[in-house]
Amino acid sequence: FFDVRVFHAPAPSNRRHTTIARMYNQHETLKKTAYNARVLQVEKAVFTPLVFSTTGGVGGVAERFYKRIAERTALKTGQRYHETIGYIRKRLRFDLLKTTIIALRGNRGRPEATPNIRGMDLNLIPEG
Repeated sequence: FFDVRVFHAPAPSNRRHTTIARMYNQHETLKKTAYNARVLQVEKAVFTPLVFSTTGGVGGVAERFYKRIAERTALKTGQRYHETIGYIRKRLRFDLLKTTIIALRGNRGRPEATPNIRGMDLNLIPEG
């Protein structure tokens, strides 16, 4: 599981931190404090806080997340690592931007077609 936080470094709430690295660490720690215990106990999974700044910076945990995803994707698809990580970074930036715009302005296009779930097998445990 992962959760995204975007913060604005010059905001008054971040002034107590002396460096940008401390800001990233503080926001990652806050996310872990809020969600890590629940994810570990209830979901039996790993929690990864993805922290970004409004100036385009990326937190340490998010950078490791990028690298791990890119490494595994490059091995699986046979693509070069630098092309894969570049694509993943661009894709996530545009997805974050799109999500932000929709949250602020609302969806102004045609509503996406909802999938027909009546015929879809939602059982994740194979029968047999």
